[in-house]
Amino acid sequence: MSGQWLVNWDDYRFFLAVARSGRLSTAGRQLGVDHATVGRRLRALEAALGARLFDRSPQGYQLTDAGQRLVDSAETIETAVIGATAEIGGKDRVISGAVRVGAPEGVAAYIIAEAATELCRRHPQLELQIVALPRTFSLSKREADIAIAVSAPEAGRLKFRKIADYRLHLYATRAYLARHPGIATVEDLKKVRGIGYVPEFIYDKELDYIPLISPTIKPHLTSTSVHVQLAATLADGGLCVLHDFMAAQYPQLVKVLPGEVSFTRSFWFIVHEDYARLERVRVVSDGIVDYMRRRLLAPQEGVAERLVG
Repeated sequence: MSGQWLVNWDDYRFFLAVARSGRLSTAGRQLGVDHATVGRRLRALEAALGARLFDRSPQGYQLTDAGQRLVDSAETIETAVIGATAEIGGKDRVISGAVRVGAPEGVAAYIIAEAATELCRRHPQLELQIVALPRTFSLSKREADIAIAVSAPEAGRLKFRKIADYRLHLYATRAYLARHPGIATVEDLKKVRGIGYVPEFIYDKELDYIPLISPTIKPHLTSTSVHVQLAATLADGGLCVLHDFMAAQYPQLVKVLPGEVSFTRSFWFIVHEDYARLERVRVVSDGIVDYMRRRLLAPQEGVAERLVG
């Protein structure tokens, strides 16, 4: 494949998007074009290199041996392009372009959305994309430029730092507790409805709270979404482990057994080392981390500290 260096960088960009996603449609959405354009660019690249880069099937696009070898070269070029963009773009203080932030739903809705609004107000040409999903994000596959996670990464070309700790407690509405009085011990929790995550869809061990309260407790209203769990709790549906920064927004919520049920977890900031040099990524990173620290380290008000009655 000695002729590969003569190929337009855009061809490699399309190739990497398909290699990472495995689908033309997904790559097209990431690149802002339709799937037919992606397919056309791939065929042109294969013709230019004289090699088949993917095996096509109904399940998607799988790299051939030649395609796998090309990934390394294409990523080397990608890193060089990003580096050049960072060096030249850093001289221009107008922050513009897209930055994608992947984050858990709760912190995305209650803190990062506020940070993003502040950043966009400060930098009108900045385009922020917040991907709020209950899952981990692969920065090597460019699913996001920045990730906020509840665990530090263990491998990869990643830069990361701890943002801050946050607290979680068991909550219920005053109305639900009025109908179910007498919760004085962890054992009493077996008498009421628990709300939590669907166990087999818990994507990070740090979120598996219920067994830590008691291995004999099983929630009977579960969801993969913390927003659904919160909504069920607010609808007087039962007791749920919630972030203090979320619960503080709802005066009808009360902490239940705060001395016995209390968790401390951490948020981590993660960025791929290639993208860490980009000015717009640095600005968004610093803005989100600083805002999250201000919010998480501030006293949480508005929620009763203990169950009375």
